[in-house]
Amino acid sequence: MKKQPVLVLLAAGMGSRYGGLKQIDPIDAAGNLIIDFSIYDAIRAGFHDLVFIIKHEIEQDFMDAIGSRISQRANVKCAFQEMNKLPHGLKAPEGRTKPLGTTHALLCARDEIGGRPFAVINSDDYYGPAAYKQLYEFLAGDTPSDEQLMIGYKLENTLTENGSVARGICEVDDEGFLTHIVERRRIFKREHGGAFTEDDGKTFIELPEGTPVSMNCWGFKPDILPMLEDVFKANFEAGIKENPAKYEDLLPNAVQALMSEGRVRVKVEESPDRWFGVTYKEDKPAVMENIAKIKAQGTYSEKLWD
Repeated sequence: MKKQPVLVLLAAGMGSRYGGLKQIDPIDAAGNLIIDFSIYDAIRAGFHDLVFIIKHEIEQDFMDAIGSRISQRANVKCAFQEMNKLPHGLKAPEGRTKPLGTTHALLCARDEIGGRPFAVINSDDYYGPAAYKQLYEFLAGDTPSDEQLMIGYKLENTLTENGSVARGICEVDDEGFLTHIVERRRIFKREHGGAFTEDDGKTFIELPEGTPVSMNCWGFKPDILPMLEDVFKANFEAGIKENPAKYEDLLPNAVQALMSEGRVRVKVEESPDRWFGVTYKEDKPAVMENIAKIKAQGTYSEKLWD
């Protein structure tokens, strides 16, 4: 019997650019959070098992705001991204507090995922209802074991007026498979697309409108977890040596490494919905306006959990 897919929500980041726990900041008058819309859409699509990856120090706040009410509608588990949860033989540098990246986050949730196919999302991003339908149908269906799924978005629909963002910049072949992905950390909005810098703004490389990007919206088969551990172990020591305080193993880069080795293929499906999120506090009014418009179209009731 095929195992039911699980939804994994990446919520261990502290929202440093935002200035607080943006995961528990309401974005409408009814008190709904961005994560409420994600969970609501996921449950409607068929997901009933949720794994939140969080840090121990925010557990009480996070569960008071989210877990207590969501657990009445879905099976909720928490996994903790911690420095001591490392593959055998690896050791985090002394005094390190910053999380070790999204690849490490998934490895910390291996027990809670429990050998099931799983979707991955950021807890502070709005992806739209279609993404969850696409993810669930892929994970519950019959596809080759080495095939994974990425929900893609157009770059221009993911940028903010209020600063730089990180995005996985993608190349896709004629058959709809990902051929290359690389995480760019400082992308700024431009009139016709975006541009990123790798030298503190001395030079910029333009990214045209329509460039597909990853927003950490993935559908994975369970066999990918030991492969991600291989990548994490291979990169860890060099990365920590180069930047002991800030090195992160980012999921898009790990997926690229596995594709380069021929170990996985990634199908890309573009979502018809628009992504939006609160990277900076100044983004919140635009998100609230967008949510109000979507509600007016009848996609959601005023209070999701009535």
